[in-house]
Amino acid sequence: MSKLSHYVLHRMSNLEELTLFLTILRNDSTYIDGNHLYDEILVHMPRLNKFTFSIITEIININIRSDFLLNNDIQFSFTKRGFNQVCSYAGYNSTESIIRYHVYSLPYQFEIFINLNKFFRGGVFNKVPCLIMNDTNPFEHELFKLVSQDFSCLEDLHIVNTCPQKNKQHSSTLVVFPHLLALSLHISHVNYAEQFLFEKNTHLPRLLKLTIDYEVFAMVTDYFTNDAVRHNCANLQSLDTNELFVRPKHFHQCFPLW
Repeated sequence: MSKLSHYVLHRMSNLEELTLFLTILRNDSTYIDGNHLYDEILVHMPRLNKFTFSIITEIININIRSDFLLNNDIQFSFTKRGFNQVCSYAGYNSTESIIRYHVYSLPYQFEIFINLNKFFRGGVFNKVPCLIMNDTNPFEHELFKLVSQDFSCLEDLHIVNTCPQKNKQHSSTLVVFPHLLALSLHISHVNYAEQFLFEKNTHLPRLLKLTIDYEVFAMVTDYFTNDAVRHNCANLQSLDTNELFVRPKHFHQCFPLW
């Protein structure tokens, strides 16, 4: 630990409440676990009685398969230090040799949840209005169903995933985001535009803002002639395509209010 860190911790020795929201990138190192937090930080705070945290550790490691840890390994490092209300999940990005560990205290107290990936285990996040889903493994219909149930008050959703879905035959169960106001699909495969905009897959009754590449949107809507997206786009007030374009002839079919 650096001299600066020692100085800061000494100044915080009387702290009674601590909140940490961290994303840490490491190269061929270890993840932040309960042992590390206690030995490097919490041991210096004898008066601490409330600790709220969300910690993501991303490790660049060429030995990604051999060094990948299980959720039980992560959680045990916290429970043995007295952090019983903890949830964690781990995931890996084999194409970029990145291992990602996310551990957070329960109940979840933050208004944003970032970098949710396909290894998400579920939970109660009914006070989280903003979610960023980010992965190089495909997001399937069932994951979105889980997210819609667990993030019941979600208003702002960002999908960052250029990997196509493997299961193109979506479940007959409709995914509903009753409070979603803004959806970003700017950095995502066309499959996710089909997942969210086709009313047979997803119901977005309050969607007001959509961010999407123009070519992707034109493809999904068959150049604004496909009625399958009309219902979810009916109330849109803002469309961000990251480029200027001239409204095609049938543009109003997707945007009846424009």
